[in-house]
Amino acid sequence: MQRRNFLPLLAAPLAAQPKPPNVVLVLFDDLSWRDFSCYGNDFHRTPNIDALAGEGARFTNAYASCPVCSPTRSAILTGKTPVRSGVTDWIPGRAQWPTAKLITPRTPMQMKLEEVTLAERLKQAGYATASIGKWHLGGEGFAPTAQGFDHNTGGNHKGANAYFGPFDLPGLAGRTKEHYLTDELQSAARQWVARQKPPFFLYLPNYSVHTPIQAPESRIEPAANKSKLELTYRAMLEITDQHIGRLREELKRSGAYENTLWVITSDNGGLRFEGKNPVPHTVNAPLRAGKGHLYEGGIRVPLIMAGPGIGKKTTRPEMAASIDVLPTVLELCGQAPQNDIDGVSLAKTPGPRPLYWHYPHYSNQGGVPGGAVREGKWKLIEFYEDERLELFDLSSDPGETRNLAKKERARAENLRAQLDAWRKRSGAIMPRPNPNYKEVEADQGLAGKELPTPPI
Repeated sequence: MQRRNFLPLLAAPLAAQPKPPNVVLVLFDDLSWRDFSCYGNDFHRTPNIDALAGEGARFTNAYASCPVCSPTRSAILTGKTPVRSGVTDWIPGRAQWPTAKLITPRTPMQMKLEEVTLAERLKQAGYATASIGKWHLGGEGFAPTAQGFDHNTGGNHKGANAYFGPFDLPGLAGRTKEHYLTDELQSAARQWVARQKPPFFLYLPNYSVHTPIQAPESRIEPAANKSKLELTYRAMLEITDQHIGRLREELKRSGAYENTLWVITSDNGGLRFEGKNPVPHTVNAPLRAGKGHLYEGGIRVPLIMAGPGIGKKTTRPEMAASIDVLPTVLELCGQAPQNDIDGVSLAKTPGPRPLYWHYPHYSNQGGVPGGAVREGKWKLIEFYEDERLELFDLSSDPGETRNLAKKERARAENLRAQLDAWRKRSGAIMPRPNPNYKEVEADQGLAGKELPTPPI
């Protein structure tokens, strides 16, 4: 009697078990939060990305976990804030300025192998896994294939010096100056997908749109009142969008499209300065500053999700972050969440929570060591050089033009205490005073100086 009852009970949930979705995780490099057409850009044309946003969810308060690249990449793959995974600056980071006010901590040269990555979790669940594009989380012994990926094309310990061959990148040897890096990587991605049986996980971290700003001349279209730099940047973005369209068509051809989860985001905000020099190929306005800064322009990014489990044609205003990618993907793939992570699943609307940043370094873009917390509409930045506080009400001042730290002193101090408690819980390494500090403007770019909000 017990046996007759047991078999139907066991078979029912198995029969109802859906097929796990494929996952395509697309990461852009140095992309402004408003570079896509669906985020309001009327100069760039991104119809394929816009289509995915229309099919799924577009997040309007999404953040990178760091204002520079490698830490955010680690956060995406581990679900941990950079301060906890250990990589807090781009790899290998910039050498210490002898006359800087603070001595900053050294960032590791790789993400630790002890970290359990999204690729490792999905591989354990039977997924084929590939990383095709920029890795920037370690070299020999710490490559994608040491972190859960079956396949790696184009990923090593650094970025690319040029978008035209020859390339010193895994799987791309032998190319010539006629070969364009984005074309080669995206072609490799489609070929890999065409060989797979579901389920598969494709991590597609683009080198684009990081400097140098380069595109084939034949694909740069003229436009009135736009510089060659702006036109080339547009071409870089549109070429990548076209390849995403071809990947969508490949998935539709194979019948895998309807059961594919897409995630598209950036590792930090758009690049606006290199040291003292403006680089006007994109805009973050009305947000302040850009890559390398804890102001909104440096950390606000686009985030698009589409596919099984994601609501259709929705705009999601709640806060989201890089650390949320791993738990979201795992939940939608039917996998239990990891215990030791900081992110939350976005499969459903998460409850209110603070987001924290710790960037104890001087950036190439003029940023100075600091930390930040956003809770609700309020955002506090603490600058480690002089413990200065800046408090902003982002609901009325998204450009962070009015520092309310003095007017809202109690709120500012409360958020500072909250930020400090988080740093202590997380084991944050703080910069220390530099005994050789000289009160002169050394090679620190725009360090310590407030930047004007660039015009739209």
